Amino acid sequence: MTEPTRRKFIQTCLATAGVAALGGFGCTCSSARTNTSRTDDSANGENNNDIGIPRYLELERSGELERRENILWAKLERCDLCPRLCHVNRLAGERGACGVADTFRVASFGPDFGNEQPIHGTRGSGSVFLSNCSLLCIFCQNWETNHRGDGRQTSHAELANMLLNMQRRGCHNVSFITPTHLVPHLVKALRIAIAGGLNVPLCYNTGGYESLEVVKLLDGVVDIYQPDCKFQDSTIAARFTQGAPDYVFHTAAAIKEMHRQVGNLRITNGLADRGLVVRHLVMPENLGGADRLVRWIVDELGTDTHVNIMGQYWPAFRANEFPPLDRRTTRAEYSQAMAWAREAGLHNFH
Repeated sequence: MTEPTRRKFIQTCLATAGVAALGGFGCTCSSARTNTSRTDDSANGENNNDIGIPRYLELERSGELERRENILWAKLERCDLCPRLCHVNRLAGERGACGVADTFRVASFGPDFGNEQPIHGTRGSGSVFLSNCSLLCIFCQNWETNHRGDGRQTSHAELANMLLNMQRRGCHNVSFITPTHLVPHLVKALRIAIAGGLNVPLCYNTGGYESLEVVKLLDGVVDIYQPDCKFQDSTIAARFTQGAPDYVFHTAAAIKEMHRQVGNLRITNGLADRGLVVRHLVMPENLGGADRLVRWIVDELGTDTHVNIMGQYWPAFRANEFPPLDRRTTRAEYSQAMAWAREAGLHNFH
C-alpha cells in the first residue's frame, strides 16, 4: 500500500525544478502521448455528441454562471458554504471552522497521476491543491495544508492562469482539490480562465461534506465529481472529524445530487469527461463502514457506479491518539473491503 497521492504529489513538486508547493508557483506536466485504445462509453443513455465539451462553457455564454457566482459570493456574508453553517461574515474578515476569511491559498498545482486511470490518463489531471478544509479529520494525511493552512495567498487571476497553464501543457482536465470552502473564489477564477480559452473538463475532488444547496449551484459547472465517502456511522464521524455528526446525512445527499447531475463515469477511448467516482478510504477495523457503503451505493446509485476503494490509510496528524487509527490498514482489511464490493454487485470498483 502506497503513501497518499496528495502528499506524494506535493513532495514531487518540492523536488522538481520550477515547481514549489509553498513558495512560488510553477507547473510541470508530462509530455508523453500514449495512445489509449479502450473505449468504454457509460451506460447513462446520454447523447454523446457532447463528448469532451465542458458544460460550464454554455453556462458562461448564457450568463448563468455569472448569476450563480453572485449567489455564492452572497453566501460568504453569513457563511453556509458547508454543513457546519458557521454563519460568519467572511467578506468582513471573520473566520469559521475552515479558518478562511475572504482570501484563499494554494498549496501546489500541476499534473496529478494519482487519480483514477480514466481521469489522469497519460498526461495527468491538472490539479490545484487548495489550502484549508472545513471537514478537519483528526487523521488527515495532508494536515499541513488542510489544518495548518500552508500555502501561498493567490489571486483569482493567478488561479485562472494555473488552469490555463495546465491545459496548455496537455493535461486532460483541471481539478480543484478540497474546494468546498472556496467555491465562490473557484467559480470566479473559472470564469476568468474561460475568457482565456479554458475548454477541458472540470473535476471537483471533495471530502464529501457538502451543502446540498451549493452542489445544486454547481450543476453544469462541474463535469466530474470525485467525492470521498469516509463514514457510514454518525457517532464515528463526529469523533474523527472534530464534530461533524451529520457527515453521513449530508454526504449521502450530496453524492446523490452529484450522480443526478453527471451520471455514471463516461469513458471514451480510455478517458473520462463526465460522471461520478465515489472514493472510500479503508480504515482499520472497518471504521469507515465499507460494507454498508457499497450496499448503499448499489441501492441508491446502481451497480455501474464507479467506486475507488483505497487502501493507503496510514496514521497521520493526531491519529496516534485514537486507536485503532494508530496503525495502517492491513492487506486483509483492504481485501475484505474489495470482497464486500464484489458481493454487493458493484461492477466498476478498484
